[in-house]
Amino acid sequence: MQTKRSYINGVNPEPQLLKEGAKWLQAGELVAFPTETVYGLGANALEDSSCAKIFAAKGRPQDNPLIVHVSNRAMANKLVEVWTPQAELCVRHFWPGPLTLVLPKTALVPNVVTAGLPNVAIRMPSHPVALGLIEETGLPIAAPSANLSGKPSPTSGSHVWRDMKGKIPLILDAGACSVGVESTVLDVSGGVPTILRPGGITLEQLELVLGEVRVDSPIEGQAPKAPGMKYRHYAPQGEMILLMGSHERVVRRLGQEVQRGHSRLKKVGILCTLESASSLHSLLPDLLFVLGSKDRPEEVASNLFEGLRLCDERGMDLILAEGIEEGGLGTAIMNRLQKAAGQRILYI
Repeated sequence: MQTKRSYINGVNPEPQLLKEGAKWLQAGELVAFPTETVYGLGANALEDSSCAKIFAAKGRPQDNPLIVHVSNRAMANKLVEVWTPQAELCVRHFWPGPLTLVLPKTALVPNVVTAGLPNVAIRMPSHPVALGLIEETGLPIAAPSANLSGKPSPTSGSHVWRDMKGKIPLILDAGACSVGVESTVLDVSGGVPTILRPGGITLEQLELVLGEVRVDSPIEGQAPKAPGMKYRHYAPQGEMILLMGSHERVVRRLGQEVQRGHSRLKKVGILCTLESASSLHSLLPDLLFVLGSKDRPEEVASNLFEGLRLCDERGMDLILAEGIEEGGLGTAIMNRLQKAAGQRILYI
């Protein structure tokens, strides 16, 4: 398949390009488009055959649910059977934005979208291109991240091009995404609201609005209750180790791991914070990628997947990542780093 890459204005998207994307979606094809979190791989959420193409293009397991994106409340109402009081609060405070709500679905939502589960994961993105595309299409759009399954999520059109070229007809490229990690997935179907996946909206933000909020602990081997809950995810091609501990101990251990890697003739890359970068240059890794300041987790989040993908592009055999403090957006960042490392963590 020939893939067209159309560059679109991320603030004031060109109407003709939105119409082009809508035409493909209405015809049952896939379109990659930007959201504020990561790029999505979109299909008509109401059509089984269209959504099935998402799984084929990504190599995505069929038991992994899809997030449905809407552009207005009326569209969302057709997909949700019951809006709980907690869901209403979330819509009022966080939509449009990086928060996905899990709620009982109507019969309009195909089982392929929810992996046979009774609930649908739904959100209203804030990116002008995403909103404009959904509005122009006139349909809810099912869209997981536009990458090959299990690999780092795409935060730029270039990432999508590398993964999806030849697999889909159109990529709408608006440059870099602002948030850089996927949306928070929150189960508000009943009982205490529960975070199924940390993301762009933090636990602390949700607690201010909802009061008590729980964090789910997925059981390995259990079918995912929401997108992004697979055990091994966001993984680069090389072996990856996540290091946690005091700055001095982590820097010292990184030096040892770089030497060990080089002794095995491996190319070694380091993902680190700005505060550690000056101490790590002397270790002579083959790649040193600065994610951002530990005091600006939004900066780290926006650069995380770019760093993981750069390690693949440069052929790093071993990737050493410095962990950051959890809490706030740091929780989502650490969630992605832990999954990328396959839970291989060294506590120093």
